[in-house]
Amino acid sequence: MRSHDVLMDGYSRIQEEVHAAVEGLSVDALHERPEGTANSIAWLIWHLTRVQDDHVADAAGLQQVWLAGGWAERFDLPLAEADTGYGHTPKQVGQVRVASGDLLVGYYDAVHEQTLGYLGGLKDADLDRVVDEGWDPPVTLGVRLISVLSDDLQHVGQAAYLRGLS
Repeated sequence: MRSHDVLMDGYSRIQEEVHAAVEGLSVDALHERPEGTANSIAWLIWHLTRVQDDHVADAAGLQQVWLAGGWAERFDLPLAEADTGYGHTPKQVGQVRVASGDLLVGYYDAVHEQTLGYLGGLKDADLDRVVDEGWDPPVTLGVRLISVLSDDLQHVGQAAYLRGLS
């Protein structure tokens, strides 16, 4: 197994869990927020997808699916087009409202397709390329891809937990 095969397997696990967390839920269930201020399933899935889209597209030199695929218009959120949800206040979390679970899953699947297309072409040596010099030490592609994978799995786990509460 090559490193890109391991990465593709890991990212495919996110997709499986996104589908399991969202499919069959009502719009109300997607927006339910424990204690009225916690993150909703809709926000968690939107956020993890936005982060993956933003970070992988940047590292790959691709346009974000959010923009290129018209998803920003379909979601029609009262947020900046570049917003990924990082640092959102409870009020901003509440502004992420979706028309359906199909919209969330559709956006995730489109991002997943672009991600796998990129990962499939990687060579082991590519993972050592520095993609972000804003950190000490600078972030390599391998570290960035694992960071996104880890963050996404944490958020989809939170969504699965919230689903289990209802």
